[in-house]
Amino acid sequence: MEELINTLKDADDCQRLADVFSELAKKARLRSVVLRAQKHGYKTRVESELAKAIYAYEDILTLNNKRKTHATRTWQMVKRYGIIKAAEKAVNRPVEPMGYRILIERGMSDLTFESVITQYPKEFSKDIVKLAKNRLEELELKLAHFGQ
Repeated sequence: MEELINTLKDADDCQRLADVFSELAKKARLRSVVLRAQKHGYKTRVESELAKAIYAYEDILTLNNKRKTHATRTWQMVKRYGIIKAAEKAVNRPVEPMGYRILIERGMSDLTFESVITQYPKEFSKDIVKLAKNRLEELELKLAHFGQ
């Protein structure tokens, strides 16, 4: 890798290479989320999407904590209530916009419980769908306010 970088002759080439690797890193992170979710063998699309959301959340925890971090409480709720009810319970909790911003930066903005719930409204109660929509709007406003 160092040899490749040393062959670059101008700043524009350096930036283009950085952009390519940044995009590849985003795609690799997303692929990692997909592969981990597939291991659960969920039968429905909504369950698979929710599992991907949990793994994306774990990536945020890992990034914030600067060490591998599992969403232990979330997985305990999944085990106790099932993944659909666990997502509904999670949406009823306060949300931290930093995690949402990080997902957007990583190209995974569709991997929040709120996003999955709004994509599959028939799988959830009307109240939860409404709450999820409101939360997404609130997060977008917060990010716009902070210049994202």
